[in-house]
Amino acid sequence: MNPYPAVTGLLSRIPQSLWLLVCRLGIGAIFFLSGRTKVDGLLTLKDSTFSLFEYEYALPLLPPDIAAYAGTYAEHGLPLLLALGLFTRLGAIGLLAMTATIQIFVYPDAWPTHLSWAAILLPIIARGPGTISLDHLLGLDRAQAA
Repeated sequence: MNPYPAVTGLLSRIPQSLWLLVCRLGIGAIFFLSGRTKVDGLLTLKDSTFSLFEYEYALPLLPPDIAAYAGTYAEHGLPLLLALGLFTRLGAIGLLAMTATIQIFVYPDAWPTHLSWAAILLPIIARGPGTISLDHLLGLDRAQAA
């Protein structure tokens, strides 16, 4: 007797909305916790954050102080959107853009990590937040699957 078909049959019944919620919370936590290392209190950027963006991150098109604020606030706001499931696809696209920026300009050798982030973000972008979301409750994402 082969138990594999029975097990895969059970696993295929995991609701899409549940695994999308896990994706949203998982990737959101990575970015949110990174953002928390850059601030004191609620959202006061640390001096070390400005140094980080000036010397280590050094983006070619943005002044370091603007990049520090934009990056840190994005690491707080976009994960919050994902957690709530509000404007979820836009939040995920924003985090994917951050991932691409980090990959290209900051840590090009960290592609396995960035690829894993993209692998979590792409289903959210493609499928939407699922039914366990404010987008669904408010009728903001009509194209999403259940």
